[in-house]
Amino acid sequence: MTAPLDLLDLDPSLTEEERQIRDVVRQLVDDRVRPHVADWYEEGRVPARELAREFGKLGLLGMHLSGYGCAGASAVAYGLACQELEAADSGVRSLVSVQGSLAMYAIWRYGSEEQKQRWLPSMATGEAIGCFGLTEPDHGSDPASMATRARRDGDDWVLTGGKMWITNAPIADVAVIWARTDDGVRGFAVPMDTHGVTAREIRRKMSLRASVTGEIVLDDVRLPADAQLPEAVGLKAPLSCLTEARYGIVWGAVGAARDCLETALTYATTRTQFGRPLAGFQLTQAKLADMAVELVKGQLLALHLGRLADAGRLRPEQVSVGKLNNVREALAIARQCRTILGANGVSGEYPVMRHANNLESVLTYEGTSEIHQLVVGQRLTGLSAFA
Repeated sequence: MTAPLDLLDLDPSLTEEERQIRDVVRQLVDDRVRPHVADWYEEGRVPARELAREFGKLGLLGMHLSGYGCAGASAVAYGLACQELEAADSGVRSLVSVQGSLAMYAIWRYGSEEQKQRWLPSMATGEAIGCFGLTEPDHGSDPASMATRARRDGDDWVLTGGKMWITNAPIADVAVIWARTDDGVRGFAVPMDTHGVTAREIRRKMSLRASVTGEIVLDDVRLPADAQLPEAVGLKAPLSCLTEARYGIVWGAVGAARDCLETALTYATTRTQFGRPLAGFQLTQAKLADMAVELVKGQLLALHLGRLADAGRLRPEQVSVGKLNNVREALAIARQCRTILGANGVSGEYPVMRHANNLESVLTYEGTSEIHQLVVGQRLTGLSAFA
């Protein structure tokens, strides 16, 4: 017998190595994250550096990259890891995604050999933390209008501007900062201890509370010429990094939805009302059945995209399909599971409301649902509706 939620018997579709990686990450999450994450969320803190080092020992940071101490795992294996991480908490998965798919990937894909040697080995172990500075206070979905500027001054670059809603920023050792230059958008590897760089933690969040989020201010930050990522030319460079991160979200959202549904299923089969378990009522079974169908559809979509990625055939608009569908359905599942738990659904003793609150942010970051609808719409019609 398969697990109740594996309606389509998907486990045999995974290789033995993929299942082993998934199970190792699940065990780590069960041991290290689940016992504490409700308190982290309530208190608005997370031991991010400590977790990063533990994740680094397991090879989770930049695990889909090759060389420089990275594991070189498959895209599917990376996705399964994201699924297990987000089944615990979206903020914990964000720590790994931003480190590996944004900051490390940008340096790995667009950096010089010297930049890769300087940063990637220590980032892979979690000894160095990275962040990715693209979003600005006044420019979220429209990065082409970014106000941050980089100008040449002799052999140096001078950066001025600000970035907002940057995961890991307050604890980061290096930020990949995107700025406009006279020659278009360029990327820079900026050590966070550089004079003129200030990071301020954003407090009073109602979502992703077990995640460190900050604002970065760049006040005439002087950098040597070799801080520029030499291969990062134009806006396509940061957008390609976002595609990497969005792929992890496709899997991660499924993990959050699965955790909500597992919780609701256990609750419904053990909670008695009117002399019978909640799960024995037709309306409850209809809710559970509909959610389980959407869950396995999301898992199939994530697995298909992972196989395409491993074959080198994954396109950005396909990732948009996955991000749009899986986050939207995961949020709907979380909300529906809350109704099954009744008043207990809003209690921190259960993970459902925490997942729902987190998914409200996941729905928006790495491209809002509207942006992904337009990406898919452009692929369908051949017409851009972005401007």
